Amino acid sequence: MSDTETAAARPIRTFHPRRGRMSSRHADAHETLWPKLGLTVTDGDRTPLDLTDLFGRDAPVVLEIGFGMGDATAAMAAADPGRGYLGVEVHTPGIGNLLALVGELGLDNVRVACGDAMQLVHRISPAVLDAVHVFFPDPWPKARHHKRRLIQPSNVALLRERLRPGGVLHCATDWPEYAEAMAETLDADPGLHRLPANPHARPETKFERRGTLAGRPITDLRYERRLPHRRPEEQP
Repeated sequence: MSDTETAAARPIRTFHPRRGRMSSRHADAHETLWPKLGLTVTDGDRTPLDLTDLFGRDAPVVLEIGFGMGDATAAMAAADPGRGYLGVEVHTPGIGNLLALVGELGLDNVRVACGDAMQLVHRISPAVLDAVHVFFPDPWPKARHHKRRLIQPSNVALLRERLRPGGVLHCATDWPEYAEAMAETLDADPGLHRLPANPHARPETKFERRGTLAGRPITDLRYERRLPHRRPEEQP
């Protein structure tokens, strides 16, 4: 493969690689729980991911993209035992912290993936996810970096295809300019129907608290995958 072909095949990263040092609590949880609950995401791997096999049961699944330290993910999973939560992150201390919380809370409905979220999405079959959460993704504020933003048409189309009809894509950000760009992109997707914003549908995150303390407004955007065989004007 030529250098040009290699560059074209290389995925555009929507995140900053983040490798931090784990505390002993995080490291112990990782050593104990990762073999059972962890999933390593490999670029280019398109092996279908069997969610029933991954969770050991047939239940609705929520994909959580970029869970940070995992506090909100653990809280949602604890309050919602009927659904499985698949969280994907690249921040190693965050992965360790979520695994520690899973162990401390005795959760059996959480699985943790490490790597590029969109590479993972390619492995998930269409129309199987109950919800996708994208809370406070990197805003990539510089114009030359906007191509790295997670919420852009091609990624939104892929996420929407993975949702079941009626499934919900819930995004949140504390950057007003990114909120406007998100809304424009999501509104333009013909397979999505905008729902009323409901910030109470999720716990407060660490990034949200930072944004609030900095005086930035919080924007929640919720969209439902349209039901099949109905024109947009017939959607609820």
